[in-house]
Amino acid sequence: MRPRIYLLHLRQFTNLCETRRPNGTLAENGVGHFKDLTPLALQALRNLGITHLWLLGVPRQATGTDHSHIGLPADDPDLLKGIAGSPYAIRDVFDVCPDYATDPARRREEFRELVERIHAAGLRVLIDFVPNHVARSHRSVVRPDLDLGLSDDITRFFSPSNHFFHLPGQGPLQLPTVRDGVAVSSTCQVLGGCDGSFAPESVQARVTGNNVTSPRPSIHDWYETVKLNYGLDFTLGQQAPRHFPTPLDPTHPVPDTWLRMDAVLAHWQDFGVDGFRCDMAHWIPTEFWSWAVSRARTRRPGACFVAEAYDDDPSKVCDGSTLEALVSAGFDAVYDHAAYRILKDIQDGPKWANDLTPSFSDPTAFQHSLRYVENHDEVRIAHHGGWGGHGARIGLASAAVQFGTGAGPVLVYGGQEVAEPAEHPEGFGGGSGRTSLFDYGSMPQVARWVNGHRFDGGQLDAEQRRLRKGYQRLLSALDHPALRSGNFHPLNPSNINNPDFGRTPGDPASGHWIYAWIRHDPISGATILAVVNLHGCHASTPIRIRLPDGIRPMLGHPPSRSSWSNLLAPAQPVEVFAEADSILLSPIPPATALFLEPRRSPWFQDSSLELKTSSPSPVRLTPSPRRQLRK
Repeated sequence: MRPRIYLLHLRQFTNLCETRRPNGTLAENGVGHFKDLTPLALQALRNLGITHLWLLGVPRQATGTDHSHIGLPADDPDLLKGIAGSPYAIRDVFDVCPDYATDPARRREEFRELVERIHAAGLRVLIDFVPNHVARSHRSVVRPDLDLGLSDDITRFFSPSNHFFHLPGQGPLQLPTVRDGVAVSSTCQVLGGCDGSFAPESVQARVTGNNVTSPRPSIHDWYETVKLNYGLDFTLGQQAPRHFPTPLDPTHPVPDTWLRMDAVLAHWQDFGVDGFRCDMAHWIPTEFWSWAVSRARTRRPGACFVAEAYDDDPSKVCDGSTLEALVSAGFDAVYDHAAYRILKDIQDGPKWANDLTPSFSDPTAFQHSLRYVENHDEVRIAHHGGWGGHGARIGLASAAVQFGTGAGPVLVYGGQEVAEPAEHPEGFGGGSGRTSLFDYGSMPQVARWVNGHRFDGGQLDAEQRRLRKGYQRLLSALDHPALRSGNFHPLNPSNINNPDFGRTPGDPASGHWIYAWIRHDPISGATILAVVNLHGCHASTPIRIRLPDGIRPMLGHPPSRSSWSNLLAPAQPVEVFAEADSILLSPIPPATALFLEPRRSPWFQDSSLELKTSSPSPVRLTPSPRRQLRK
């Protein structure tokens, strides 16, 4: 079964409060709770086709919310982005965020109970592991014996035994929250009390989380975080000396940061967590990942590891392909940012559908890419300024391309399936077209689906119900043998010069808006012909798909005219005309995907058809040397 991950931000997902006051407090804007993810809610997500829940925001972050009654006072507002705080500025890597607990003193017990409910519903649990940085105010109340930085030699920028990178002689730290005595950060404007300083770094600063080696990070930097040291001086690039075990020197001592991060993974595995989405994994040495993933799977066989990583990032510390390096290190899947960008640029310009094929044709990417069209870092598709302004339905068609062209896991971001637009300016994160990570608030369209915690979509309109049903059918289709394990055969390369392949008037070639491919599983004989119109407004012209040598036999020799099942609209079979070297289809509506399964006719014979034995080079599935991410 291909993993189907649902990204769920606990802060907002089940929050039904309608206040949504910009920069509102927890008391004003409300918050979701662990208890709200009831068996009913979990069953509804499973019915959508989900296999894994990625619970964003579990580890306790720096926050402006005062929990002094349990010994957790609010943080210095200079260190905050948003009153709620960023879930990626973690204050205690061993603790649970108290916001989500009915009884904050029992927050860890309530999280454990949630994990047990999720498992009872037949789902698996992923949480974030953030190895590159922690909140500047990081101190652990759960495991003070494993606190970071207490033994650092602060006279050195880099030492293999240090947990942080220090800036000797550079200080004090000047945060970008105040300029000329006036608060710049919206969080400081609301909370007050900001002066741009942080007492522990009042003499000497540390390197900021996004590799800023200045004591004066900018407002655009991750100024609320500090970078962790894994035994490699990142300023020297990929050729920096490795002060840790490597294949050439396996007996080198393991850095203390490695040991403490392994303790973090073990801690969450003890809660029953099944796996981790690993933040900015390409900034961490792959040798650490090989070591840590192996140890995690010794503790919990089958532990899932998904990497956020970008191959085009000049700050990456791995040689060669980031995808190849992380998969070799043990990751089950890595973000597929290239295909996402192309799909978005087809809508916003200047990319064509033809540009997708290279990103889909790499065997490792085919097997191990995490495919998505939304995640928490990206603009919502339903936002008025995103994706050409075509709305959520272009997202469903784009998801059909992403999900239907690979064999790895797929990701749906909570609210994507009901057209959550992120139009409300919550505060620090408002106005970006993204659902805020930093503020208390609720998602109005998700709240309509939650419907008073009945989780039945009772308040959704007809278009939203159709959209959610579309995602349900798409996710269900991924269990089809051809889409689960079939080889990938792109058809656009054979149709660029075909004027009948949905060519738009004025275009010099075909393949601007139409993307087509075959998935064929030679073991079961299952085949899917997929054709997607990515234009948000206009139907295609009638389409003739020229079939490369070797493709026609995969379709089961259909009669010249027949109805084929469409997995994405089972009640609406599609009439197909078959010729010796091509398939003809009626015009495809805008933002529409067809996953067509030939209705095989064993009696069909066509003596004029010369079957070819050669085949275009497919992307082939090969057994991975590493454990696959599976349910």
